[in-house]
Amino acid sequence: QSALIADRVRGLADEKKMPVLAFCEDVAASGGYWLACAGDEIYAHETSIVGSIGVISAGFGLQGLIERFGIERRLHTAGESKSRLDPFLPEKPDDVEWLRGLQDQLHDMFTAWVTERRGDRLNTESDLFTGEVWTGARAVGTGLIDGLGTPRAVLAERFPDAEIVPVESRRPLLARLGIGAPAAAATFSPVNSLLGIAEAAEIRALWARYGL
Repeated sequence: QSALIADRVRGLADEKKMPVLAFCEDVAASGGYWLACAGDEIYAHETSIVGSIGVISAGFGLQGLIERFGIERRLHTAGESKSRLDPFLPEKPDDVEWLRGLQDQLHDMFTAWVTERRGDRLNTESDLFTGEVWTGARAVGTGLIDGLGTPRAVLAERFPDAEIVPVESRRPLLARLGIGAPAAAATFSPVNSLLGIAEAAEIRALWARYGL
């Protein structure tokens, strides 16, 4: 999705002949940084987290979970690779090798995109493509961003007569009224509950990588 949005931003920028300024707020890492690179200039707050130019895949081995609850799982596929990395099956070395190859391809694409967009602004002596992250204050020295600043401060200085118009995604009416619950909450079972906890723990662990 980050690549698709970035392609659209660059397409409009070229069509309208307009410069694009990107601003990083709390976390602009991984896909967030890919999207930031759609800008001709990138700014961040000094406390922002920037970078994470890498590819990650995380999951759980749950093959013993359904056995514990006495559940029989039935899986039918056409094609020997259709069930790769199924969390309820033992992990296979061939599947891990395949996944690593896929990750390497995506990592090469990510690296090429950042190099294309940032060019000679990048500090080649830094470990830019290892998946490392930096605060905005340190990212300036790596060349991943052009400077420090917030949208209002930078735009007020660059375009003092411009009117800033915030744009937010439209939420469903019930969500705007604070009514409703996630669809996943509509059904409950011990396995669903454990999977939900596992998924939440995985998301929490990913965010924890950035100290948040």
